[in-house]
Amino acid sequence: MASNALKIAFSTVALSVGGALGTPDVFAEDANNLVGTWTLVSSITEKDQTRTDQFGSGAKGMLTFDADKHFMLIIIGPDLPKFASGNRAGGSSEENKAVVSKSIAMMGTYSVNSAEKSLTFKVDSATFPNWNGTEQKRLIATITTDELKYVTPTASSGGVGRVTWRGPKLAELPAALKRSP
Repeated sequence: MASNALKIAFSTVALSVGGALGTPDVFAEDANNLVGTWTLVSSITEKDQTRTDQFGSGAKGMLTFDADKHFMLIIIGPDLPKFASGNRAGGSSEENKAVVSKSIAMMGTYSVNSAEKSLTFKVDSATFPNWNGTEQKRLIATITTDELKYVTPTASSGGVGRVTWRGPKLAELPAALKRSP
């Protein structure tokens, strides 16, 4: 009798822990449900044991995934300098450096590997041209319909990046704009 009670207690704990940690099926379902536009929460770089906001505190960003596996990502830091010339192509060395160091944009296709818990960006074009034609793998730390957190093992500015995105608020969209199930 005590043995059965112990088995039931153990099973209950195991199911509770399993539910809290999630299952591969739940991960796969969430990973395949990335479609929509995500907004940047934070982009933190850890380099030489120092954590910094990679693009500056208050950076804004959007990451869009479509159903055909295309993506666009853009992050723009706050307080970028206005160009004294008034011409985007006529920035000074200092102005250009400030903009490049505090912004990134890229586009291409993406894939999700549920077994590895990874997201791979296949970059067609980026404002960091070294990424053009490459695959940029991100390790997924969290993925739900409301939040995507991933680790960039080699951030473009050096170190390790930890990026958090807030999920699409589909309930707030007019019915005509919601994605189909």
